[in-house]
Amino acid sequence: MYKYACLNPIASVGLNKFTVDYVKTEDVNEAEGILVRSASMHEMDFSDNLLCVARAGAGVNNIPLEECAKKGIVVFNTPGANANAVKELVFAGMLLAERDIIGGVQWVKDNANDENIAKSAEKAKKAFAGGEIQDKKLGVIGLGAIGVREANAAKHMGMEVYGYDPYISVAAAWSLSRDIKHVTNIDEIFENCDIITIHVPLLDSTKGTISKDAINKMKEGVILLNFARDLLVDEEAVLAGIKSGKIKKYVSDFANTTTAGQEGCIVMPHLGASTEEAEDNCAKMAVDEMRNYLENGNIVNSVNFPNCDMGVCNTEGRIAILHANQANMIAKFSSIFGELGINISDFTNKSKGNYAYTLADADSPITEEIAKKLTEIDGVIRVRVVK
Repeated sequence: MYKYACLNPIASVGLNKFTVDYVKTEDVNEAEGILVRSASMHEMDFSDNLLCVARAGAGVNNIPLEECAKKGIVVFNTPGANANAVKELVFAGMLLAERDIIGGVQWVKDNANDENIAKSAEKAKKAFAGGEIQDKKLGVIGLGAIGVREANAAKHMGMEVYGYDPYISVAAAWSLSRDIKHVTNIDEIFENCDIITIHVPLLDSTKGTISKDAINKMKEGVILLNFARDLLVDEEAVLAGIKSGKIKKYVSDFANTTTAGQEGCIVMPHLGASTEEAEDNCAKMAVDEMRNYLENGNIVNSVNFPNCDMGVCNTEGRIAILHANQANMIAKFSSIFGELGINISDFTNKSKGNYAYTLADADSPITEEIAKKLTEIDGVIRVRVVK
């Protein structure tokens, strides 16, 4: 029997994927798996029972990844599950920025008691005129699940699209329309595009990607959209750009005291993945990842350990070893298996940064003695007898 806890409401269509072998607990210290959306886990003390955390969404800045890795807790996210929802909202933001739709709607609301509102509207509407996105140059920074969808859809809407991503995956590259101009220098985005949208994870290397220097390189009247993470953009520099006329509009999905209520800023309360479909997709994917890890030891879509998938175990035993990515570890594992007369029928070792993961199938049952000896090896973080 496995126990799981939810730190946020998780869509029932996802929770329904748990079998009778799973039970929900309100005590996180009992849980072997935690499902989370936006709740912060940085102040949490993790019990020894916790094996994995599944984030029903893409961003994981609410989870202490390094602390989890050091304790052998695998953290998953659900890349692509909310991609369409975010893509659609980006286009909504683009249209709101190009045309003063918000101002127009507000005018109607403010003049609702005008008996001649229809006639008055014809006179007032010129104040809310704007432009079209067709034939505009769109720059997409980050060509992951969201960025690729954004780029392809924009092309179909008649835009000239520039894409930048030095780390684009093979899958994303195959999905990207051949009509997208894939640039290798981000300055080409800044210098050429009328509208720029950013879709990269928040890392030390990406923080402040949209900086004062970047804004200075942009065209007059540029529109900036940020539906990824607020710290990717120097928002003080953005406000200065709006004041000078360099930036026409800044559209953000991250409400904060810097941009909320500021002239030229359209700020939303983190609505990117707030659709029923996206929440369902994220929940289902998160539960699938958690079950696959707990039941089979497989890691798919982890952000702090390497992916490793050996399918369902068809032998007598399977053992999982979470350990430091250092030399001679495999030799040490093999030595113990040999010493105890364990024949390994299948074996996979993967690494990611400072951490590694080893999954081994044996022709005989895995005993606690084997697990104990492996745990005693310097550099081993955690050992799990999966089967």
